[in-house]
Amino acid sequence: MKTTWTLDSTQSDVLIKMRHSIIAYLGGTTNKFDGYVNIEDNEIEDASVEFSLDINNKKESFQQIDTNLQLQDFFDVDEHPIISFKSTSFQKINNNINFFKGDLTIKDVTRVVELDAEFIGVNTYNGEKKVAFEIKGDIKRQDFGLDYNSFQHNGGLALGKDIKLIANLEFSI
Repeated sequence: MKTTWTLDSTQSDVLIKMRHSIIAYLGGTTNKFDGYVNIEDNEIEDASVEFSLDINNKKESFQQIDTNLQLQDFFDVDEHPIISFKSTSFQKINNNINFFKGDLTIKDVTRVVELDAEFIGVNTYNGEKKVAFEIKGDIKRQDFGLDYNSFQHNGGLALGKDIKLIANLEFSI
């Protein structure tokens, strides 16, 4: 029997980090997460994920964790406040190894990226069935024009060339 699970925004979040620095933690209560997963007999058939992150959000659940990295300098949040991802394909290797390919947009630049998707499992919480994924990927900063003068920060330690994106996504029936 095939079951379609929908993404639960309030239980999903994204962490954006670079070597030596966490840039931002973006909670699902103030950002838009959308998508679905089809599961048949506990096997993933296909999946689609879409999220839109407002990095200029002033609500309390948005946290700029590392004060050394200013989001304004890095992302130009006044001009380009939204980071978005829309999957275009899903490839299942096994239960724990899957890949999402899709369009990532940062600072109005869209590039195709591939993200690893680990299927965490199925669980019941407060009487509701849930499935969870952790999606990870390294994004090349220069592909999106994310330049940053790293030697003014972090005691001269060079920041990484990649941004690590880690999304914890929870789906429910």
